[in-house]
Amino acid sequence: MSLKAEPHVAFATGRKWHRLTEEDQLAADHLRRHGWQVTPACWDDRKVDWRAFDAVVIRSCWDYHLRPDEFQAWLESLATERCSVWNPVPLLVWNRRKTYLEELRGAGVETVPTIFLAAGSTADLGELMDRLGAAELVIKPTVSASAHGLWTVSAGDSDSRDRLQKDLRTQELMVQPLLGEVRETGEWSLMFFGGEFSHAVRKVPKAGDIRVQEELGGTVTAETPPPALVEAARQVLAQVDGPTLYARVDLIEIDGRGVLMELELIEPWLFFQHDAGSYERFRQALAARIAWPDRFG
Repeated sequence: MSLKAEPHVAFATGRKWHRLTEEDQLAADHLRRHGWQVTPACWDDRKVDWRAFDAVVIRSCWDYHLRPDEFQAWLESLATERCSVWNPVPLLVWNRRKTYLEELRGAGVETVPTIFLAAGSTADLGELMDRLGAAELVIKPTVSASAHGLWTVSAGDSDSRDRLQKDLRTQELMVQPLLGEVRETGEWSLMFFGGEFSHAVRKVPKAGDIRVQEELGGTVTAETPPPALVEAARQVLAQVDGPTLYARVDLIEIDGRGVLMELELIEPWLFFQHDAGSYERFRQALAARIAWPDRFG
């Protein structure tokens, strides 16, 4: 099956970003210069006929974690209607809950140690610190985006004990040690298009913080990652069950090794503007997924 002359793709967005983010606008402009049609459409807009597009590309659906059940129902409706969705719906559903880290760790991927706490359960901060061997912890919901709901706790912080129990009443949480490397050297984001490494950035939080997002004061620079980190990211993707259009592998470097923090398959910022060739690599990967749907699922 060959690619039609003017593919028509939807960039699925959230209502707050319905006019496209700056980076998605640049990506859309690049596709349009090659004769493509790109239409932004809100994922929860019931008037949209998703079957009308050659592909639905999940982009700035950054409110999905606030309505996770609705978002999953929408994804499943796309699958039922046999829409071409990228990344594929089964991967999106799998990646939605950060419990995927347990599966990857079980498959041999080195990840940041994580304890998952079920909603409605009880937990003791001191015991969690002992189990993780850490005096500082990072706690956040297992379904979250853009550091939503993330907080940190230190030994002796009695107020946080109440917050932990309050949060657990309504949601599942994940607990990790606060690693010094995050504050000191930041984290790496490695972008892959069509399973091939494209480019990378290093993200460093502002002083006194651990959140690396630019809107929260973090800084982002385009850098060439050490070969060991690229190989670690490839090993992560090797465990993914199915083809991807895009993937962002977030790692921290510990003693020269790449340790997985998160694998972003749903709606990651892809840092196009930090690599001039990334737009074309993205276009070629998307063209391949549209042209051979039987091959790529």
